Amino acid sequence: MDELNELGTIVGVWAHPDDEAYLSAGLMAAAVDAGNRVVCVTATRGEHGTSDAREWPPGRLARTRAWELAASLAALGVREHHWLDCTDGACANAPAHDAIASLRSIFDAVTADTVVTFGPDGITGHPDHIAVGHWATVAASVASSRPRVLHATTTRQWADRFADLHDLVPVFGSAGPPRTSEADLALAIDLSSCYVDQKMTALRAQATQTAALLELVGEDTYRRWWARECFVDARAA
Repeated sequence: MDELNELGTIVGVWAHPDDEAYLSAGLMAAAVDAGNRVVCVTATRGEHGTSDAREWPPGRLARTRAWELAASLAALGVREHHWLDCTDGACANAPAHDAIASLRSIFDAVTADTVVTFGPDGITGHPDHIAVGHWATVAASVASSRPRVLHATTTRQWADRFADLHDLVPVFGSAGPPRTSEADLALAIDLSSCYVDQKMTALRAQATQTAALLELVGEDTYRRWWARECFVDARAA
């Protein structure tokens, strides 16, 4: 992928463990293979990411998801990770100035060339996603290296292709997934079968979030669903 040479040091900034795997696992794995430095930042430990709080009280789920994320990133070859230690579900109410300052510090420390994060839609409309994407975008604008910012997105063709699946699994809410035009994409990666395998390994590692969904839709559908990763430039979003 020639585009990887232009991305340089990549820092992904995400709200919860598994966001990075769904939206950028292929990019991270390919970048690592190409010799790029890849850093991942996660705002929360996803301690409230369950429908069964009795089985998964916040402390237990936070520890488990941290272990899962470590295994997931290891499968992608990503060795650098930072937590912002925000509260899951409360990013929109967190002190934005502090979070932006923390991110700027990380960007400056690694001399980030490219920041990958959520756009203003947060992909799913989740308030944590929207807040974290905003923090990362603002932090990049004041970082010393002025990194390029890429916002994760999905396309009209993808949304149409998997419309029945999104009705079955309404992870994108009533608005549905973003419907970005192909012409507006800054970067689109159609993952090879090898990188899809690696992405599946990373997703399977986060079993508290992915096992039930994988069982519901089946592996073949799951692979096709997440075999493409798309991004737009923040300035054009």
